[in-house]
Amino acid sequence: MMAAVWLTSLTAGHAQEAETFSIATLNVDGLPQKILVAKVNPDGPGGGGSVRIGRYLQKRGYDLVMMQEDFNYHEELTVPLEDDYQADAWSGDVGVDGRQIDFLHLQNHRFGCDGLMGTWKSGITLTATIRTPWTANFGKFSHALDEMVTKGFRRYELTLRGGQQIVVYNMHMDADDTADEREGKDSLDRDARLKQWSQLREDILARLDTRPVIVVGDLNSYYCRDQIKKNFIDAIEATGRAKVYDAWVELQNSGKYPDPVEGIVCCEADGNILESGEGLDKVLYVNPTDGTAIHAVSYQLDTVGYLHDGKMLGDHYPVAVTFQTGDRKTTGITTTNDTNLTNSDNTWYDLQGRRADGHARGIVIERDGEKTHKRIIK
Repeated sequence: MMAAVWLTSLTAGHAQEAETFSIATLNVDGLPQKILVAKVNPDGPGGGGSVRIGRYLQKRGYDLVMMQEDFNYHEELTVPLEDDYQADAWSGDVGVDGRQIDFLHLQNHRFGCDGLMGTWKSGITLTATIRTPWTANFGKFSHALDEMVTKGFRRYELTLRGGQQIVVYNMHMDADDTADEREGKDSLDRDARLKQWSQLREDILARLDTRPVIVVGDLNSYYCRDQIKKNFIDAIEATGRAKVYDAWVELQNSGKYPDPVEGIVCCEADGNILESGEGLDKVLYVNPTDGTAIHAVSYQLDTVGYLHDGKMLGDHYPVAVTFQTGDRKTTGITTTNDTNLTNSDNTWYDLQGRRADGHARGIVIERDGEKTHKRIIK
C-alpha cells in the first residue's frame, strides 16, 4: 500500500468545464458483537470502534461515502458526520429488543434491515432514492447467513456542487465462508451473486438515461471467481447504450480484468487480499453512450490510515476513488512530481477532490492521452 497523496491536475483552460469529486465505499462491520448470550461478531468494532470509524470518515472528507453493514452502531458511526454530511434513512439493527421473534421457527425469520447507508457532503443534492431487495439469496443458518437480513441495493440520484447529475448504486451482495470456498462448497453462493449481478444490470439498463452511473459496495465478488465481466460489463456494453469501467482495473491493474479460474481461492484465510490486489469492495462506473461522462483519476485502498492502536478498525479497508466530470479528450489531465505547486498555473486536487495549492507530497498519476492506464511517477 502506498501511503501517499494522489494528485491530479485540470489545466486552467478547461477547469470551468470539469468538476472533481470523491466517493468511498466501506463495510463498517456493524453487526452486533452478541445477541443475548450468543456471540455474533465478537471481534467487530462495537460502539467505540464505530465512533472511531465515523471520525476517520469525517477527517478524510470524501464527498460521498457509501457504507455497508451499518446495523447496530448507527448513531456511534454517524454522529461524527452530522455537521458535514446529509444521510439516507437508516433501516434498523439486527437484534431482539422490542421484537417478537418465533424462536421455534427461526427459518421463517428475516430482519428487515439492509445495512446500507449513503452520506453526501453538504452542497450535494439528493433528488431521489430507491431501496431494492435482492430477488435471490442463499444461506439461512450457514454460508454467511445472507438470508437473515434483507440485503439489496440502494439507488441515489444526486446533483454535485457544479451541477453535474450522477446516479450511485450502493449494495451488499451475498457472501460465502472462506472455508466453503476452499473446499469447493460455494457454488450456491456464486449462483446467488450471479443472479444479483443480473438483477443489478437490468435495473441500471431499465433506468439508464444521460447521467453517468457509479456502482459501489461490498460486492463479495472476484473477477477470478465470478463471471462479472461477462454477465455485467460485457452484457451492458453489448446493448450499445453504455461503456463500463472498473476503477481498480483501470488505475491499478493496467486495464486488465483478471481471468476467471475454476476452483481458485482468491482470498487468504485471514481475509488478506492476494498478490493480484483484487478486493471484494469495488467501484465501477457506467457512462451512457448518449450522455455525460465521468472518469476515474485516482484510486486508494487505505491500509495505513484505517487503524487504531495498530489494529484494523473493521474487517474491510476503505476504497476511495476520485472522479472527474467531462469528456476525457478536453479535460487536459496532467501530472507532476514537483512538490511545490505554488507557482503552477493549473488547479490541483487531492484524493478527496479538494484543492491542493501550495506544497504537496506523494505519488502522482499520469494519464497518457486518451488511454485508460496510469503510470506512477515516483
